[in-house]
Amino acid sequence: MNKQIKNSPLADRMRPEKLEDFLGQNEIVGEEKLLSRAIESDRLPSMIFWGSPGSGKTTLAYIIAKRTKSDFIQFSAVASGVKELKEAIKRAEENKRLNKKTILFIDEIHRWNKAQQDGLLPHVERGVIVLIGATTENPSFEVRGALLSRCRVFTLKRLAEEHIIKIIKRALIDKDRGLGKLKIKIDNKTMGVLARMSNGDARAALNTLEYAGSISKNIDLAVIKEAFQKSYLFYDKDGEEHYNIISALHKSMRGSDADAALYWLARMLEAGEDPLYVARRLVRFASEDIGLANSRALEQAVAAYQACHFIGMPECNVILAQTAVYMAKCEKSNDLYIAYGKAARDVKEYGNLPVPLHIRNAPTELMKNLDYGKDYKYSPDFDYKEKQEYLPEELGGRKYLQ
Repeated sequence: MNKQIKNSPLADRMRPEKLEDFLGQNEIVGEEKLLSRAIESDRLPSMIFWGSPGSGKTTLAYIIAKRTKSDFIQFSAVASGVKELKEAIKRAEENKRLNKKTILFIDEIHRWNKAQQDGLLPHVERGVIVLIGATTENPSFEVRGALLSRCRVFTLKRLAEEHIIKIIKRALIDKDRGLGKLKIKIDNKTMGVLARMSNGDARAALNTLEYAGSISKNIDLAVIKEAFQKSYLFYDKDGEEHYNIISALHKSMRGSDADAALYWLARMLEAGEDPLYVARRLVRFASEDIGLANSRALEQAVAAYQACHFIGMPECNVILAQTAVYMAKCEKSNDLYIAYGKAARDVKEYGNLPVPLHIRNAPTELMKNLDYGKDYKYSPDFDYKEKQEYLPEELGGRKYLQ
């Protein structure tokens, strides 16, 4: 093992080098799967690996390069740009003249802007490079369509607990790359907790194990929890998981499942979500999914927002919990949501229809001469039972609320 690898984090040292040692992801690298056949036949397409942190995107790219004897060029889109790309392409051009393949691996490719992503297109098309881009974000939204159409997308799932446990055990017994020389003791129950808290992230599990081993050679639950603290809660406020979890909260309340609503609420708050963001979503829910079935729901949501603004976290967690449970238990109606959608579609379809003359305001004599306000019936004078049209002529009689 060279000095650079020896001094690197445990997760990097324990990275498998053979496909046979790569755990999980059988859906894409299992026997007779498309990617497996492409690797064995050395006919690799350009690819996008989409998956959560620690699911094996970088490792798989490295294994593919080694298996196909390709030159492996790796950099992160966060810290690299056009200069690094030009240098990589120059190296790839030279490899091509020598009849050698080049795999260009770009981590967090979604961080590159339109121009940077477009810069890859001619080199992918000419076969100068085999691009492997890695992203934790949905490539449908974050990767340029022109580039995406030239790549195969492979989705890597979070590793199962059994796979994380196997990876932990490897690290504990490996005396060259792992922690074998330290003779660390950890029982199966604690390993299970570590695997579960890692949320399918092998890197998080190994880095936590390494830190725990620096605290004590006898690792128990207390040591694991100290090592983890809150780092195990995967929740990227700008990423897809953010939207997945707020969607889960919304749908749980809509489905009147108060327990599930509390769980998803806790997932957000305990990971550090802004309580005012959650409160704003509850305000929206009060009108979208409860609406006229219980008009007090909106009052509750607005009060929750104000209370959260006053006292902040962690004290406001129970206020949001009360409101989320209240919303879940309320009678539901989406009549307002549907009705507004119908009205909005008419606006888009018919454009700026003129306001009927009889309900126009007439503050000037000229407007009165143009029949603004003529024949308008003042509702109180008719005990609010008058019959007159308030919609544009083209939409006369339209009913949005059922």
